[in-house]
Amino acid sequence: RKQLIALLKDWNTEVIHCHGARANLLASLLKKQVKLPVVTTVHSDYKLDYLGRPLARLFYGTANAWALRRLDYYIGVADPMAELLIRRKFDPQRIFTIYNGVAFPAPAPAHTRQETLEALGVTGAEEKVIFGIAARLSPVKDISTLLRAFAAAAGEKENIHLLIAGDGEEKEKLQRLARELGIREKVTFCGWVEDMDSFYAALDVNCLSSLSECFPYALPEGARQYCATISSRVGGVPHYLSHGVDGYLFEPGDVAALKKYILRLAGDKALRQRLARRLYEKTRDHYSVDAMVASQKEIYARLLAKEARKGRKRDGVMICGAYGRDNAGDDAILESIVGQMRRLDPEIPIYVLSRKPLQTALRHRVGGVYTFNYLAYCRTLRRTRLYLNGGGSLIQDITSSRSLWYYLLSIATARRLGNQVLMYGCGIGPVEKKGNRRLAGRVIDKNAHIITLRENFSLETLQAMGVKQPQMKITADPAILLEPASREAVEAYLAPKGIKPEEKLLLVSLRRWRDMENLRPQVVSAVEEISRKHGLRPVFLAMEPKTDTEICQMTATACGEALCLTAPGDSGLLVGLIQRADMLLSMRLHALIFAAGVGTPLVGLSYDPKVMGFVRYLGQDLCIPLESLSREGLVAAADTALSGNFDYAAEARRLRALARENEETAGTLLR
Repeated sequence: RKQLIALLKDWNTEVIHCHGARANLLASLLKKQVKLPVVTTVHSDYKLDYLGRPLARLFYGTANAWALRRLDYYIGVADPMAELLIRRKFDPQRIFTIYNGVAFPAPAPAHTRQETLEALGVTGAEEKVIFGIAARLSPVKDISTLLRAFAAAAGEKENIHLLIAGDGEEKEKLQRLARELGIREKVTFCGWVEDMDSFYAALDVNCLSSLSECFPYALPEGARQYCATISSRVGGVPHYLSHGVDGYLFEPGDVAALKKYILRLAGDKALRQRLARRLYEKTRDHYSVDAMVASQKEIYARLLAKEARKGRKRDGVMICGAYGRDNAGDDAILESIVGQMRRLDPEIPIYVLSRKPLQTALRHRVGGVYTFNYLAYCRTLRRTRLYLNGGGSLIQDITSSRSLWYYLLSIATARRLGNQVLMYGCGIGPVEKKGNRRLAGRVIDKNAHIITLRENFSLETLQAMGVKQPQMKITADPAILLEPASREAVEAYLAPKGIKPEEKLLLVSLRRWRDMENLRPQVVSAVEEISRKHGLRPVFLAMEPKTDTEICQMTATACGEALCLTAPGDSGLLVGLIQRADMLLSMRLHALIFAAGVGTPLVGLSYDPKVMGFVRYLGQDLCIPLESLSREGLVAAADTALSGNFDYAAEARRLRALARENEETAGTLLR
C-alpha cells in the first residue's frame, strides 16, 4: 500500500480509476489517505458476479458491494447499467455512461463473401439473402427464438439462409430444433469463428435474439461491415439502434415480430442497404474506439469539474413543479428546464420535487426528492442556491386549493432557507377564491425575486392579485425549446400504427372535462368534416394517458377511421409527432405549446382561461370556449388555421427567442 501511495504522488495523479472487486476494495481503503477522487467502471450487476461460486460471492462479492458505496463516481457500461445503480440508490449525478466502441476504419475482410460462404458449405450464395448471428450458444442468447422465426419466414421466402457462429452448451439442442423445424438445410452451424470480419462481411442481415445484454459488441462489429440489423430490445441496444430508422427491434422471445422483420428485409434489398448505411455511419461517428476514448476523456474532465466545486457552501438548483405524474406535457417541461440549467452550468447539481422521485432520477439523471417529504425538501434547500418554481400552471385553484397552498409554501420555504426564487416560464391562474387570491398575491410578492411568464393573461392575473415587488416579464414556456425527433424517427414510430409517410394528419388532443359527453358529438362531427374537407387523417393523442385515453378512444371510435395514440414517453418523439401533423386541435395546453414551438397550425378548445390566453398571445383568435363549442365554429377555425395566412414558422422563431430569456434570467441569479 505504501508503494502505491508513493507511486500516485510521483505520477501527480488527479483521478484513481479502478475496475473489479479487488481494485474497488483497494481504492476504497486508499482514498482518504491520498485524497483523490475515485471512479470505477461497472459493466455487470455486482450482486450477480459470483453466482455459482458461493465462497467467492461471500468474500469478493460482499467486499465489492461494501467498497462500491464508498467510491466517488461510477461509469456504467450502457444506460441499463447506470440505471441499475440509480435503482440501488447511488447518486444519479455521480454516475456517467459509456458505450463500447469498435475500431474504424473496419479491417478489410481476409476473404470475399463468396469465399467465406463456400468454405461454410453454402451453395448458390449469390441468389440468397444471408442472415447470421455470432453468439455463445447458451440459453440467455435465445437462439431458439431466432430458429423458430427463421423457420416461419423460410416457409414464405425460399432464398434465405441462416449462419450461426459460436459454440456452447445448447449446440446439440439447437441443431435438433433446426431439424424438427425442417430447416436444417437452410441453417449452417459454423462453430467457433476466428475471422469475424469475414463472417460479418458475408452477411446481409446481422441478428441478435438475446434475452439479456448490456451492450453487445456483435452489433457494431456487424454494422462496420455494412450489415442490416435486427435485434431484441435488451440492455443498451435501444440506445444504439433506432427502430425503423437504422434497424429493427423486437421484444425478447417475440417470434412473430422477428419473422416479420426477417421477411421485410429478405424481400427488399434497397431497404437492407439503406438501414446498413445509416447504422454504419452512426457507429462510425458515435460508437468507434475514438468516440469511446473521447467520451472517457470527457468523463474525467466532468469528474474533475465536479470535484472543483465541492468546497462551495451552497450549490445547485431545486426545481418544483407537477412532476412524476406520468403527464407527457409536464415531463417535457422538466426535460427542457433541466437541459437549460445544464447549458448554463454543465455540472450544476439539480434536484427535482417529484411524486415519483426514482422515475424522475432515472429519466433525467437528477436528484429526486419526494414531493411530500418536507424534511428532505428542506435539507436540500439548505444546500441549493436557486429555487425554480415551474413551468406549467402551478399557481391556480381550479384543480384544488391544496395544490396552490403547497406551491406557495414551497416558495416561502425556499426564500426563508436562503435561495434565490425564480418563477420560471409560468402560467398563472385562474385563482378564483378571494382568500386564495390574497394569500397568493402576498406570498409571491414577498418571496419571489423574478417571475417570467408565458403569456399576457398570467401577467394581468398577478397584477390583479397585487404582486408588485418582483421583476416580471413575459417570455415563453420553456418546453418551446424542446427539439423534435427526426422525421425518419417519427415515421418509424407511426409505421406500425398503419400511418403512411404521405398521409396528412389532423392531430386531436382531448381531456376529460365536465360536459365533454354532451359536447363529444359536435367534436366528432367537426373532426369528420375537417378531415374530409382538407384531406387529413384524424389521429387522437392522449397526452396524459391515465385520464385522457378513455375520452380520446371513445371519440376516435365514433369518428370511424380515426386512430388513438398515447403520447410517447420520449419528449423529442412527442414534439416530432406534433410537428409531423398538418394541424392540431387541442384542449391540452402543452400540445398547443409544442405545436407553436414547431410551427404547426393549431386550434384551441378552451376549458380554462389559460388556454385562451396562450392562443391569443400567439396573435390569433383560433380558440373556442367549450361553453360556445359548435361544429360550424370548429370547422371555420380549422379553415382559418389551414389557410396559410398566418406565418406559424415565424411565430415559432419568436417564441423560441423568448423562451431562451428564461435561461438567461436563471443565469443572472446563479452568478
